[in-house]
Amino acid sequence: KFVEFFGEGLDHLGLPDRATIGNMAPEYGATCGFFPVDKIALDYLRLSGRDNHRIALVEAYLKAQGMFHEPGKPDPVFTDTLELDLSTVQPSMAGPKRPQDRVLLKDITSSFKSDLTKGLGVPAADVGLSVKVEGKNYELTHGDVVIAAITSCTNTSNPSVLVAAGLVARKAHAKGLRPKPWVKTSLAPGSQVVTEYLDKSGLSKDLDAIGFQTVGYGCTTCIG
Repeated sequence: KFVEFFGEGLDHLGLPDRATIGNMAPEYGATCGFFPVDKIALDYLRLSGRDNHRIALVEAYLKAQGMFHEPGKPDPVFTDTLELDLSTVQPSMAGPKRPQDRVLLKDITSSFKSDLTKGLGVPAADVGLSVKVEGKNYELTHGDVVIAAITSCTNTSNPSVLVAAGLVARKAHAKGLRPKPWVKTSLAPGSQVVTEYLDKSGLSKDLDAIGFQTVGYGCTTCIG
């Protein structure tokens, strides 16, 4: 399914947030998710250095096709609509195998234990099994977090999210906190622009200090 977002809330979302929601199409089971082009989108084109002629061409073409969104105009006619009340949204996670397998955060423990035997085929007798890591003084068991990656798939070109991650890293660094030694950490921004504003804000060094060094740009950990 192709999902187009519309409604009054559209006019209050900046383009980075729209891109984040659009990029999460696999999580909500769609082929793609998109927002119509409007003044906010054109402003982003200006901000990111597109020339005025190209921006004017985009605006003129979309208006001629009746595809340019303007506040106050009637909504498009859709084959089906779904209303989302943001007050009903609850924290959730995806998995353990597919991005569209959404699980409420409060149900993670029970869901994971169930998936171990039913979805992942772990014998019931082995669910509580722990394994000592060779040469280390710790053991790992089912459900332990072993990878923590800030990757480019969904939101790592969204300044508010990335700066927030940097600020969390700064607080953690100041308090002497680090990931557990068995957790593999990495940072893969969506573009080099992200690295530039993290560097300029002084947040890169805090991310580096707690183990989130930049390993590249683009899809990394999620695809193995």
